[in-house]
Amino acid sequence: MTPKQALSFVKTNGIALESGRGPVPSLAQTIAGEAIRGSWWAHPKGHAIFLCSRAIRESKDVLVCRLVGGKVTYVHRRLWPALVRLAEQFDAHRLAAIREVHTATGKHKIKVTVFPGWVPSEIIRAAANITAEQAAEMLRIAGISPTWKG
Repeated sequence: MTPKQALSFVKTNGIALESGRGPVPSLAQTIAGEAIRGSWWAHPKGHAIFLCSRAIRESKDVLVCRLVGGKVTYVHRRLWPALVRLAEQFDAHRLAAIREVHTATGKHKIKVTVFPGWVPSEIIRAAANITAEQAAEMLRIAGISPTWKG
């Protein structure tokens, strides 16, 4: 899988995990072609997983958060209105955008933008134009229930 194909994977699925298991597809397992035991860093396709995950994390069309099971989750922009419309049905910390930044000392730090601080105004308008039922169906098709707290 190339980084471009990885972005298409997220767009097609709407919601995906970076790694691990859950109710939505896992990027790492899809690239590996198998369930991964332990860390994907040690997998023979770990380098490809890294390159693809970083391309997704850098995309302006993907929210990186911890929506599914507290794990790094990718949500494509097409589903942002549904998340915003039903935000009160999710734990707020699960909707916070996370971004890995490199400090001057070379360490990695997670920058958190709490919900709704990351939400563009056009997404807020789009969310106002769909019903709760429409939003719930969009998320259900992507693999999660809006009342699910996992």
